[in-house]
Amino acid sequence: METNALSLTFDPFLAWPLIALAGIVAAALGGAIIVMGLRGAWLRTLAAACLVLALANPVILNEERASLPTTVAMVLDTSQSQRLGDRLDQMDAAAADLEATFERFPQFDLRIVETGASATGANTETRMFEALRSALRDVPPAQVGGAVMITDGQIHDLPESLSELGFDAPVHGLITGSEDEFDRKIELVEAPRFAIVGNPVEMSYRVTDQGAMPAGTDGVVDVELFLNGELHATDQAAPGQTYPIEIELDRGGANIVELRVAELDGELTGNNNRAIMRMEGIRENLRVLLVSGEPHSGERTWRNLLKSDASVDLVHFTILRPPEKQDGTPINELSLIAFPTRELFVERIEDFDLIIFDRYQNRSVLPTLYYDFIAEYVRQGGALLVASGPEYAGANSVARTPLISALPAIPTGDVAQAGFFPRLTDDGARHPVTRDLEGAGSEPPQWGRWFRTVDVSNVEGTTVMHAAGEAPLLVLNTYGEGRVGLMLSDHGWLWARGFEGGGPHVGLYRRLAHWLMKEPELEEEALTATSEGDVLTIRRQTMAETVGPVTVTTPSGETLTIDLIEQAPGLFEAELQTDEIGLFNLENGDLTALAHVGQTDAPEFRDMISTTEALAETVREGGGTVRRVGNGDAPSILPVRSTADAAGRDWLGFRTSAETELRGVSRQALFGGFLGLGLMLLVIASMWYREGR
Repeated sequence: METNALSLTFDPFLAWPLIALAGIVAAALGGAIIVMGLRGAWLRTLAAACLVLALANPVILNEERASLPTTVAMVLDTSQSQRLGDRLDQMDAAAADLEATFERFPQFDLRIVETGASATGANTETRMFEALRSALRDVPPAQVGGAVMITDGQIHDLPESLSELGFDAPVHGLITGSEDEFDRKIELVEAPRFAIVGNPVEMSYRVTDQGAMPAGTDGVVDVELFLNGELHATDQAAPGQTYPIEIELDRGGANIVELRVAELDGELTGNNNRAIMRMEGIRENLRVLLVSGEPHSGERTWRNLLKSDASVDLVHFTILRPPEKQDGTPINELSLIAFPTRELFVERIEDFDLIIFDRYQNRSVLPTLYYDFIAEYVRQGGALLVASGPEYAGANSVARTPLISALPAIPTGDVAQAGFFPRLTDDGARHPVTRDLEGAGSEPPQWGRWFRTVDVSNVEGTTVMHAAGEAPLLVLNTYGEGRVGLMLSDHGWLWARGFEGGGPHVGLYRRLAHWLMKEPELEEEALTATSEGDVLTIRRQTMAETVGPVTVTTPSGETLTIDLIEQAPGLFEAELQTDEIGLFNLENGDLTALAHVGQTDAPEFRDMISTTEALAETVREGGGTVRRVGNGDAPSILPVRSTADAAGRDWLGFRTSAETELRGVSRQALFGGFLGLGLMLLVIASMWYREGR
């Protein structure tokens, strides 16, 4: 709407002090002639005043102004809790009604903004007021007519006062959902983020019932505790009380701890019937027993590598005095440590995570029965590495003991003495122990040669490296619940000494030792997923050349099929961008994995019952109102003055702005042109006429 406004201003021809001086002179002369009683004194004074006024140049301004529209913000809640039931449908219907109503009021400029996430990360909070500030950031406070929020009432950035918004206008809330909702949730009250693997750790949890719970649901409920997707324990709990529960991590690295209660018929959502905790498993120092059969050039290579790893406790024995070298010297005069065979291989063998035989041969230091104990130790889940030399092909080979049942290859008795480049096999290029081994990508490999291998037959398991003529060099196998590695050369120390440029002995030996000790990152067949922000990265390790798609079940129950892309031999990956938070289940063949996107204790899942109470107290300060949208029908809209009520039984009021915008200005000088000339002539003519009489 356009309006005109008249105003008077001055555009002087001379400086104001000069005009003031002329006015003083004119006033003095006029006063003198009036006192003297001269004829035409008043007309003379009026003429002088008109002259002074003409010097001041009075101007009439005619301003053309247009009323500025009043800005109103409509903030729509698209958070994950708003997706429950028919809340989104209610919001869409109410928003459409309001938008159509605002179109009938040209004085209102409606801005619609959606929000469901914080400005800094994943969809874990409903930040309505943050979105409101952003929508009105460029609007002067006087032009803000108010705001309306369509939400389920679960808002996580409620201000302490509406004055923090920077404008004085009503904020209204339209609440989706229904009054008879009910929900059961479980939450972790106390849970450590780190735990020692193998040691029990205590947590506590609480089951909470919200809303109008149906009859018969106030008794004890069954609680299931899952560790990395497998049922670990069960418990019973009464809603509203806190209970302790104990868990023991069985692996290092990231572990997903999950508490679950059954979903009730008709409850709002099952998303919060599961409480998720990511717990980092920390291994106590790994205990490794290294037994060297005799001093040799490569003995210290294994020792130095294991001693340099702060996570390894090494027990190292070298057999310097086998039984056949007895010379009658009394034991108390020897500076050697007696080999505690019974203590190591019977009483405390279960304490070791890995046993390494480094060029060890059977010289009756260990009774034959003890080799049975070692084989049984591996079968029950232990780890054994045989780093062999020529003795593995001889008559005293450990392959000629009961340990043969655990070994992946039988020596033929031959030892090859010729230079060769260790190479990866096709399986080795895909195996996590040797995949991406530095220097393996060229031909010949970018590392030094070795010069001796032990010939074997009846190879079982996976050969990941081979020597000349594709003879096995490094063989990996499983035995029962445990793992066995067989290195068929003792020349790895050449890499450590830098011969012909050396080689990646540290990476190879360390990966080999950790694979034997079942580090999850080195599993041949593994499905894992990690999240960063709202991106879920899926990773599949396999010994196969191809893999099928991964089936992903989202927290809302939607099932997605994701095709994986080969990144390297044996390694396939894919990324999934999601706007959901919570636990994702992944399946690929027989493999399953769990991954949690967003905060494990996200505010979005703490309370999901729609409510009018949270927002009501906040908006009441600005004269706003909170009401349910019910079937989606929105109340009517009324423009109101700043002093009037901002809400009624079936209407919402929004302030109208009195601000205007200047469109144009026209000016007319009173003493300019014919108007000024006519006025001056009139005064002078009157003066002459009076004097002529």
